[in-house]
Amino acid sequence: MGIVQICKGEYFWLEPKNAFENFQEPDIGLVALAFLQGSFAYGGWNFLNYVTEELVDPYKNLPRAIFISIPLVTFVYVFANVAYVTAMSPQELLASNAVAVTFGEKLLGVMAWIMPISVALSTFGGVNGSLFTSSRLFFAGAREGHLPSVLAMIHVKRCTPIPALLFTCISTLLMLVTSDMYTLINYVGFINYLFYGVTVAGQIVLRWKKPDIPRPIKINLLFPIIYLLFWAFLLVFSLWSEPVVCGIGLAIMLTGVPVYFLGVYWQHKPKCFSDFIELLTLVSQKMCVVVYPEVEPRPKGGWVEPGRWRLQ
Repeated sequence: MGIVQICKGEYFWLEPKNAFENFQEPDIGLVALAFLQGSFAYGGWNFLNYVTEELVDPYKNLPRAIFISIPLVTFVYVFANVAYVTAMSPQELLASNAVAVTFGEKLLGVMAWIMPISVALSTFGGVNGSLFTSSRLFFAGAREGHLPSVLAMIHVKRCTPIPALLFTCISTLLMLVTSDMYTLINYVGFINYLFYGVTVAGQIVLRWKKPDIPRPIKINLLFPIIYLLFWAFLLVFSLWSEPVVCGIGLAIMLTGVPVYFLGVYWQHKPKCFSDFIELLTLVSQKMCVVVYPEVEPRPKGGWVEPGRWRLQ
């Protein structure tokens, strides 16, 4: 639709003299927050990294999927926004609670019902991708002993990590305690980019301290360094602009500290605690009909010793 609108000559609000008509004094903090909120729509760029072990020939297919999907999604998103800007004024965009729906009503007439359905399908796809990848994150953490071992189990027939999926759904529902979507995006965006930066920094440290370990996928260090510079700008100025929101995001992240202390750091647990965790594991295992995969989980002083409560 964006290309169609431009070809029709409907680009009044894209011309520089009109696009910056309502331009305000720049605020670096608000610019950083805008990047944080805007990047939320592109949050799937790193999802494939979580499910590498489920890909066929990941050394070839992972880079191929990333290089195809990111430009394609960027193209679709950019021209969708171009279509909105060509059909609606800045005032209409700000006043609309659902921009795509308002766009459909103005441009599509009796076919405006297509837009809500398209948005719903897009949202469904995003939720499906998030559930698929986030559950594998909990699955991998449990396999390393950083989370309860039941999360490292899979369904006996479908090989799906049912406990990890349920845990992901419960965690998602807890995030809905806030009704402000943009506040929630700031919470999640700040936490995500904090961990992205730590992960990229870890890559640089490993290249320096362990230069000889096998690296099937190896990139020039210039790219992670540029990313870290952008990451520092984004987080520092977001924290400066919205300290309360970012502080709440940090507090949410720190809720993982007690979990780590109880499950990993605390080595000599009382028998009653271990028995309770094992009983909970057994009950969950029977309810979800799950077992450990062929590769045993490897807790290192983690939540529970593997293999004690298998479903036979």
